[in-house]
Amino acid sequence: MSTFPPTVFAVKRFAVLGLGRNGLPAVQALAACGAHVQAWDDGEAGRQGLTQALAHMPPEQAARVTCAPLEDMAGFDALVLSPGIPHHLPRVHPVAALAIAAGVPILSDAELLYCAVRAAGSKARFAGITGTNGKSTTTTLLAHILEQAGVPVAAGGNLGPAALALPLLPDNGVYVLEMSSYMLERLDTLHFDAACLLNLTPDHLDRHAGMAGYAQAKQRVFAGQTAHDIAVIGIDDAECTRIAGHLAQSATPCITVSGTNPAASYYGQNGAVWHNSAALVTLPPALPGAHNAQNAAAALAMARFLGIADTVAAQAIASFPGLPHRQKLVETCNNIAFIDDSKATNADASSRALGCYDRLVWIAGGIAKEGGIESLSPYFGRITHAFLIGRDAAELAATLTRHNVPHTVVETLEKAVPQAYSLAQQTHTPVILLSPACASFDQYAGFEARGQHFQALAHAVRTQQMSTTGQ
Repeated sequence: MSTFPPTVFAVKRFAVLGLGRNGLPAVQALAACGAHVQAWDDGEAGRQGLTQALAHMPPEQAARVTCAPLEDMAGFDALVLSPGIPHHLPRVHPVAALAIAAGVPILSDAELLYCAVRAAGSKARFAGITGTNGKSTTTTLLAHILEQAGVPVAAGGNLGPAALALPLLPDNGVYVLEMSSYMLERLDTLHFDAACLLNLTPDHLDRHAGMAGYAQAKQRVFAGQTAHDIAVIGIDDAECTRIAGHLAQSATPCITVSGTNPAASYYGQNGAVWHNSAALVTLPPALPGAHNAQNAAAALAMARFLGIADTVAAQAIASFPGLPHRQKLVETCNNIAFIDDSKATNADASSRALGCYDRLVWIAGGIAKEGGIESLSPYFGRITHAFLIGRDAAELAATLTRHNVPHTVVETLEKAVPQAYSLAQQTHTPVILLSPACASFDQYAGFEARGQHFQALAHAVRTQQMSTTGQ
């Protein structure tokens, strides 16, 4: 691994809008590669962040960066738009409208990473992973397998480091990128040697004009693939099963994966991943449930394509520690397990956690997605009691009332965690599960902050219990 040559984008001029987790690293990387960059953020905090970053950049790089409103897009090679800023729906951002009118392409930072890698002369391969749920686990797991196999690897994108914050890899390296629908709709020349679509359930529908537009954006992970590449797709939902039928007619080899269905090329069964009626990998405790069997099956299929032996992959999967805030056991007190699944920001993600436990106390709430939690009704019988937090707690409470699920609106995690522990003790319920089924931005900077707060509160409960009992 090394840095990119300082001449990769020497004759290029880029506009960058949005200076958060993706935009600020993009400015730094583009300037380091020789480009001239005009950057802006609609918020004062973003602009201050750029000012601070410029103070720590080499002077010759900082001199190529201008912080100024983007009022004229003429002369730019591309607009790098942070993923959360729309260029189409639900409302076109004015700067995006200027770029469209001027014929300036609007690109993802993943696209520019690909351009930089190829311009630097590296033949490193790219693996792209998307889906409504499971993409972070699968991305992290595949990167873990490659790393354990001694392959130079860099993982990021929608998860972890921004794409343009990743290093230059040698020819035998692999970039493993988690791709959101927002990133995929802004690709141009990037195509993935190994591409994976895990599943599709309704999400971000306002951004994509409904489910059809959302599915179309997600399918772009397979764009530009050839007979020398591989397409991996889950078949545990109707939409992906339909797409798999189309992929099977293309020149790209198509591998199907499932958490339970032996009709898939790779599938989960009896706590293992199977292929051709043979168990290849035993799944560790960090990968519970059928959904994680599908994630592991996808990672294994891609690892095989990338040249990793099954025995090496099996050893790597056995040592996988799991993903932070994804069904993570964070504390145990009096035989009651505190499980942090804060990353479950929609109902489908929460269904995967709820399905793993026979009896639980559930903590949920935040900013509800379209449809709320009605789809979780098959799991309501497992819930001893629900404690509801956040902006849309009343909406979730109404659904639980219709299904006669005991619940309490407590508004905050500070109230939810100790009350959940007290009730779990009284009812001998073995699991307290934070799986919000909602976005976190009403009360937290992101799901990570929400999960960290839950962990701190769970630790405080255990500390208090130990103090009380004299342990």
